[in-house]
Amino acid sequence: MNPSTFVSWLHEAMEGSEGTEKRHIIRFLNDRDYAAFARQIGRQRKSLPRLHQIQPLRLIRAISCTLRTGSEAVSAPFIRSIEPDTRIKLHALGHASSALPSGEEKKSPDKAVIPWGIRHIRAPQAWSRSRGERVRIGVIDTGADYTHPDLRHCLSRGVNILNRQLPPIDDNGHGTHIAGTIAAHTRHRGIIGVAPQAILHPVKAFDQHGGAFVSDIIGGIDWCVSSGVDIINMSFGMKTYSKALEAAVLSAYRSGIIVVASSGNEGNQAEVDYPARLRQVIAVGATTRKGRIAPFSNIGKQINIYAPGEKVYSTWLHGKYHELSGTSMATSHVTGVIALMLARKPDLKPLRIKNLLRKHARYLIKSRKMITGAKEIHAFRSVSAVSK
Repeated sequence: MNPSTFVSWLHEAMEGSEGTEKRHIIRFLNDRDYAAFARQIGRQRKSLPRLHQIQPLRLIRAISCTLRTGSEAVSAPFIRSIEPDTRIKLHALGHASSALPSGEEKKSPDKAVIPWGIRHIRAPQAWSRSRGERVRIGVIDTGADYTHPDLRHCLSRGVNILNRQLPPIDDNGHGTHIAGTIAAHTRHRGIIGVAPQAILHPVKAFDQHGGAFVSDIIGGIDWCVSSGVDIINMSFGMKTYSKALEAAVLSAYRSGIIVVASSGNEGNQAEVDYPARLRQVIAVGATTRKGRIAPFSNIGKQINIYAPGEKVYSTWLHGKYHELSGTSMATSHVTGVIALMLARKPDLKPLRIKNLLRKHARYLIKSRKMITGAKEIHAFRSVSAVSK
């Protein structure tokens, strides 16, 4: 099957394929084959209008599109693989949309507040040495509230993967909450994040209901790699393995980007979600105010570090504040600490960062839900260990 024939087959396979459950990722063997396919798409787009629905994934030489059931069995010498474009979810407990029960949103505090988790990991003690200056962080999430007074200073340009013509405005709340824990800053009233001088680039890959496709995440990673960010925060996950997602994460890792991901909230001892389960990622579990592993946190040897994730107070939509629990919240603490470290020594590699975090963390208080060697992040020790 040559590229021209494949394009015709693809158009036919997309006919009658409405329904998100039939979306697939098609990966090509190399850049040359992907480029040949792209040229054929350009030539036949007018005659085969359905081809406009194809989402290119340049980072991994792939496309995402809907296919009729059974069509994924196609054999072509230039196709590496075809896999389902799986749905992926955020890692905050009980949070599916921005529609919250009455009274859960909180007004601005009367003075500058350092949330308990940030104090717990000793971030304020590290601020005399680093505040995350000039470190750029891609937050792949639901976007961010650019109008929030505590975030205006740190939010820079981003991208809306769901609609490239629109800015990455948060219509859910989760991304704004993550942004606040990482880099919120205030002088008078509001909250202060772990790295209050870091620069955040919101990457909106999740919709209003907190859902995304793997292809949306890959598109977000692609944008982060091409934009040259230093860290990618991924507060989400799924149970199934994806070759395409691993390829995207590997590409980011090889470019020197530190990827931080949440482990999941099912309280499982053996199962850590993807992408946190990938070895190129810093996998994060959650702890409670008492310094124990949170009951909801997934645990296991695949988790590299734990951080506060219980009732975390942070920024919310429309200038408000909100408490959320989950490994999502723990991950944003870890991302902030890494920003503090990189501000002191920008050339630190991902593996070196992972080892330093583990070496200078503190052992968790023993409890029934405990694994040998589990450690909680310690911002002051980690930053102190990094010399310019």
